[in-house]
Amino acid sequence: MADAAMNTSPPQALMLLGTHCPHCPSVLGSLSELVKQGVISKLEVVNLEQRPDIGRELGVRSVPWVRIGQFEFSGLHSKAELQSWAEQAGTEQGMTKYFEQLLGDGEVMQVLSMISNDHSLLHALIGLVSDADAKINARIGAGVVMEDYEGKPELLALIPELGELTRHEDARVRSDACHYLSLTHDVSVKQYIEPLLDDEHEEVREVAEESLEVLNGAR
Repeated sequence: MADAAMNTSPPQALMLLGTHCPHCPSVLGSLSELVKQGVISKLEVVNLEQRPDIGRELGVRSVPWVRIGQFEFSGLHSKAELQSWAEQAGTEQGMTKYFEQLLGDGEVMQVLSMISNDHSLLHALIGLVSDADAKINARIGAGVVMEDYEGKPELLALIPELGELTRHEDARVRSDACHYLSLTHDVSVKQYIEPLLDDEHEEVREVAEESLEVLNGAR
């Protein structure tokens, strides 16, 4: 999922609102302004009181609810926030940020559902794995997603990037990358893991040993 290969045209947006919603007018006004500015190419607005079937179809329980590209949000958001997400729609960097937010909030199942529908989105987790300063809940959530793909072909596509991360300056990133490489069950990743047996950090060395044991057992 490389940014250069993705559609960079302004995204479309969908908003679900309610007649008596106190925050809906503000969000609707912000989205309308973004359409006028060309940040959003098209805006569709649905009143859930008139079309509750759409809410059921999308699993929406509260308004305001907005979808910009592949990003979904509920509640009050400023124009600046909405513009930032619109500008990042269709980019791997934006999806990484979105996944970090979802995983940080414990929405692992939503991330798994999105990736299940588009396996290329799995690449967006690399940016999260490589960010040593990411929220701990988000990093743990990324691990849960990676482990869900253990032994699956989709994970093989991440080998080059994970291999590069075994040389990252942060020991936590090296450890995580090492562990995720072992989940591929591909013995070729030993070339990235074996050098970590001599890593300066004990934790990294231990993870490398455990990862090699997993790979030897997966043969």
